[in-house]
Amino acid sequence: MIRKISSYIGEFKRDSIITPIFVALEAIMETIIPLLMAWIIDNGVGKGNIKYVCIVGTIMLMVSFVSLTCGALSGKYAAKASTGFARNLRRAMYYNIQNFSFSNIDKYSTAGLITRLTTDITNVQNAFQMIIRMLVRAPFMLIFAMAMSFYINAKLALVFLGAIIFLGIILYIIMTRVHPYFMEVFKKYDDLNASVQENLTAIRTVKAYVREEHEKSKFYKASETLYKYFIRAEKLIIINAPAMQFAVYTCILLLSWLGAKMIVSKSMTTGELMSLFTYTVNILMSLMIISMVFVMVIMAKSSAERIVEVLDEKSDLTDPENPICEVKDGSISFNKVGFSYNKNMDNLVLKNVNLKINSGETIGIIGGTGSGKSTLVQLIPRLYDTTCGTIEVGGVDVRKYDIETLRDEVSMVLQKNVLFSGTIKQNLRWGSKNASDEEIVAVCREAQADEFIEKFPDKYDTFIEEGGSNVSGGQKQRLCIARALLKKPKILILDDSTSAVDTKTDALIRKAFGEEIPDTTKIIIAQRISSVQDADRIIVLNDGKIDGFGTHEELLKTNEIYHEVYESQVKGDDDDNGSK
Repeated sequence: MIRKISSYIGEFKRDSIITPIFVALEAIMETIIPLLMAWIIDNGVGKGNIKYVCIVGTIMLMVSFVSLTCGALSGKYAAKASTGFARNLRRAMYYNIQNFSFSNIDKYSTAGLITRLTTDITNVQNAFQMIIRMLVRAPFMLIFAMAMSFYINAKLALVFLGAIIFLGIILYIIMTRVHPYFMEVFKKYDDLNASVQENLTAIRTVKAYVREEHEKSKFYKASETLYKYFIRAEKLIIINAPAMQFAVYTCILLLSWLGAKMIVSKSMTTGELMSLFTYTVNILMSLMIISMVFVMVIMAKSSAERIVEVLDEKSDLTDPENPICEVKDGSISFNKVGFSYNKNMDNLVLKNVNLKINSGETIGIIGGTGSGKSTLVQLIPRLYDTTCGTIEVGGVDVRKYDIETLRDEVSMVLQKNVLFSGTIKQNLRWGSKNASDEEIVAVCREAQADEFIEKFPDKYDTFIEEGGSNVSGGQKQRLCIARALLKKPKILILDDSTSAVDTKTDALIRKAFGEEIPDTTKIIIAQRISSVQDADRIIVLNDGKIDGFGTHEELLKTNEIYHEVYESQVKGDDDDNGSK
């Protein structure tokens, strides 16, 4: 894990190496100052030698200036190295997530990925900065201060050695006990972020159903659970503070008592005792810094494990060695296709699907909820791979294509229509980034979107709010269809993408498809028979199996499911017309 994480230091290795060098120089300079002070007291002030005081005092000022300069430079390079390291990590995670297949994405919650990209990265960044700066400074300070203490008085320096052993044991106990709590803490962070994200995304639904109190309760439970886990972790961590204070005061008392006896017996000078007191603070402060850094490292270790989990996640959809980079046409063939989301052959969502669709055909798909309609079409652009069997597009197995080439030729409008913050033009150019204004207007006419766009004051430069909140459901659907058409694909898939538009507009959109893109294979998933009855052929899905495949007239005669749906919808329409 450490090797994996550290590989993302990248171009900031120089800064990461320079920082400890300046930190070490700063620590060395700081440990020299108390010794110089002892000389001033014993050899200058004690003997009334003003010249000696001035000379050594000047040296002490110079040493202090060097220490200050090294400290400032170490801070600068540490900040540059840690922020650069965090940037590389965040970028690598984000890029890897972009390569995930749908099955990879299904393993993680959106909130969990956001936590890893933000909180976890920040924890690792802070820990890295502390490691290359404070975790270098503290041991250097500790070693040099101990060396100076033994140089001044070896017997008294043994007091520090005892304190180090005592604090080392306490720190080891804290580290081994607190790590599991922090692992749970970050999982609870995911739950909290999920609660916030859901609430903010669906705030209109929450208000429409007057569920504010319910959402507050969910948030309270998530934050309360997080609070409890943090409390458990902090109860262990705070043991560090009293243990540190106990060591500090014990050292001061022992030094005072033993040092006073040595001064009386002339085996030690006042200046030496004063410098030892300074080294006491240096040594114990170093130990305190080390313990603080280790606590941060414990937190960062939990975060690093979660980050590496995402970095190590490999897309289960990969390009072959010599991928095919051209799709011949829009013909589609399903050959004994079976699919399961968990790769379990005993739990197939699609079972033994066999289909032959000609290029340029319009295919309708009808079926109940959970019958596998969306799953079926998601296999065509290889958003998922089949569990068994093969799918061919343009006469070639989809697994032999370059994935980007395949998906460029298969334009898909998903059930959940998504628009991004930006103008209508910017949203539509997701379909083709170099599309001209004339091409944009043309596809909007085909999708029956120009009608409402022209009514906006800014027309095609109208700004779409986040998630398309300032347009209606039907308008959003038509914009998404226009965006898909702009790709000029060989296969166009509409996954229940006209459910929010009226039947007249739906009919106009289908008519435009027939006239404007006759060579494109069109697959239309719909709940309304009227949306697919003019299709060349219609697929009836039931429990992941093809229950019927034929024209509207054929299915009315031969397929019981299709006939029942048709009768219920026609009767419903007649009842509505009669009531009017």
